[in-house]
Amino acid sequence: MPTLPEMLLAPEVAPQVVADCQALVQGELDGKGGLSGTAVKAAYKAVTTFAPGYYAETVTSMLPDMADALEPYWDDFLLSGGADFGDFLAKQGDAVSESMLAVTDHMAEISGRAVIVKAYRMVRGGAGKNIEAALPALGAMVQKYA
Repeated sequence: MPTLPEMLLAPEVAPQVVADCQALVQGELDGKGGLSGTAVKAAYKAVTTFAPGYYAETVTSMLPDMADALEPYWDDFLLSGGADFGDFLAKQGDAVSESMLAVTDHMAEISGRAVIVKAYRMVRGGAGKNIEAALPALGAMVQKYA
């Protein structure tokens, strides 16, 4: 049986996964309100304005690490016999969000773009809550391809 990264990174699948990830982020942004929502939207706008194409490139480059980070949760999900990966992820929200943040933190560390790093740091404090809110949709998206 192929691993989660093998399934998500297959040449015929990966471009659609990237597109779905971008749509997932956009949907989450559209649903954000309040001060934290304003900060996240401002950071997103900074990235897309000052570095056109960077967002799509970043999603593409992060996909292997994100798939690797999700692999242990996927394996546990399969062993559990569960039916809904999104629900499975949501029940482990803190741990899963920390796994995802480890990937984005690393990307920020190696980025040579000061504007991008500044935008990331602006929203990093509340990022865990935003990731946790997106876990049901993320799990559904992953399950669609696995």
